[in-house]
Amino acid sequence: MSKIEVGEIFTISDETGEEQEVEVLGVMTIEGNDYVAVGFAEDVSQESDEDIDIFFLKVDDDGDFSAIESDEEFDKVSAAFDEMMDEEEEKEE
Repeated sequence: MSKIEVGEIFTISDETGEEQEVEVLGVMTIEGNDYVAVGFAEDVSQESDEDIDIFFLKVDDDGDFSAIESDEEFDKVSAAFDEMMDEEEEKEE
């Protein structure tokens, strides 16, 4: 798998088959599995104080994204991303 970098933009299809561009906001490995946090590229590029929607996706061995299957797995990834963002904010202060 090629390494996915923060800032990369990918096109994904939603459940209706509509394509959306998403930008990688964070990359993490938890318990041997790779995950990315993404937001819609259009939302990320807009300078605004509004919160943006963030989605977590699992990265398979081929570098393809898939949905996180369980609430437990989602909670682990969400907590790890929150911790990573808190550490980034502390570094900026």
